[in-house]
Amino acid sequence: MSAVVLLVLGAAVWANAASNTTTADNSTSCDTVLRGYQCSPEISHFWGQYSPYFEVPSEISADIPDQCKVTFAQVLSRHGARDPTASKTKAYNATIQKIQANSYSFEGNAAFLQNIEYTLGADELTTFGEQELYHSGIKFYKRYASLARSQHMFVRASGESRVIASGQFFTDGFHQAMVDDKSNLTGDYPYDMLIISEDETANNTMSHAICTNFENEDDDIIDARGQTPWNEIWLPPIANRINDQLPGANLTQAEVTYLMDLCPFYTVADPEGKLSDFCELFFEDEWKQYDYYQNLGKYYHYGAGDPLGPTQGVGYVNELIARLTNTPVEDHTSTNSTLDSDPETFPIGPGHVLFADFSHDNDMTAIFFALGLYNDTEPLNNTQVQTAEESGGWSTSWTVPFAARLYVEKLSCSGETDEYVRFLVNDRVIPLSCADSDGKCKLDAFIDTLDFAKSGGNWSACFN
Repeated sequence: MSAVVLLVLGAAVWANAASNTTTADNSTSCDTVLRGYQCSPEISHFWGQYSPYFEVPSEISADIPDQCKVTFAQVLSRHGARDPTASKTKAYNATIQKIQANSYSFEGNAAFLQNIEYTLGADELTTFGEQELYHSGIKFYKRYASLARSQHMFVRASGESRVIASGQFFTDGFHQAMVDDKSNLTGDYPYDMLIISEDETANNTMSHAICTNFENEDDDIIDARGQTPWNEIWLPPIANRINDQLPGANLTQAEVTYLMDLCPFYTVADPEGKLSDFCELFFEDEWKQYDYYQNLGKYYHYGAGDPLGPTQGVGYVNELIARLTNTPVEDHTSTNSTLDSDPETFPIGPGHVLFADFSHDNDMTAIFFALGLYNDTEPLNNTQVQTAEESGGWSTSWTVPFAARLYVEKLSCSGETDEYVRFLVNDRVIPLSCADSDGKCKLDAFIDTLDFAKSGGNWSACFN
């Protein structure tokens, strides 16, 4: 049984976020509410899951189709930009210390390494990440203002502190947009948020934990499918070049990837997202190789490349079906039946058409594949780069960057009796197999494509 906390958000959080948004929302900035982070896109859009959110190119217009209106809207969001995890921040610091203790030359664009002091924290949102979610809330309100002016939003967050904080900043931005819109619907601010525990025994559709065989998988075996063979190809030339540039450092290939990681992490540690000096250590084609390295890790750990990966997203898909169809949740995987059967903690039906959920990149990857959003993505090649376009529109930077967001829209259209559904991942309309030229599927037809989730995926394989 999951531990649950109902949290009331404070206005002080909004005041802090609001004070940090003016620069990034300036029309002359390369980081805006509508299009996200467009600074040095030839580099920053190839940082895998460490990329800041950016508007992904869409073959189909993201505008609401003509003669249609949105009757339901849901966002599933990743938390905003953060500091490295605790284990990684130790490894990064150790790498910097090793370079400074052993290298006897610091020339050119590596000169900054001689005196840099490691200043990154661990796990929590950066100021830049707070701004990302504040902006996301503004954008969500503006896109769905026709609903938001008259309908209350129900908010859930997985129980990690950075995820909860992301929900706070999102709702603060959402509320500020409502105030700016002079909407009368302000009575439920500060917003309540349902927080679902991430304890390893907790049923939580936004944080995997209870599928035993999935949690116990051998990382070396998983990496052998993707990252390990790729590392043998792309990393040696880069490591040789960096070690030539830093004589005496004798960096391992893993430590070279740490230096690459520090490019996005130091960038998002700057409140305005100023490109870090670490980024200048590497060439554009090397960033594409790095991006693909991250793709292989995510695909073969949490995507269709792992037999149990998409199954971790099945519970969330079945909750979404319930919301879209106004019917009780039918699921026997990671859902919490106590929460999902209570209208206070899982409201469905008339008057409940605006939802916001907050999660992690790994869980969102599993959910996207369980939804069938990337059924056209073939198993990733582990010896050469495939672009997102060549991979059915899937890559980590396109799908789960910091502050990633999935929009689910239900629409009614003039002269039509059928309801329609449409999915947008970071502003890219997903061309579902059942979709028309606007990217919308008849709701019933889309639900019919979800047999994998409705049947529980491979959940039985979690425990045998």
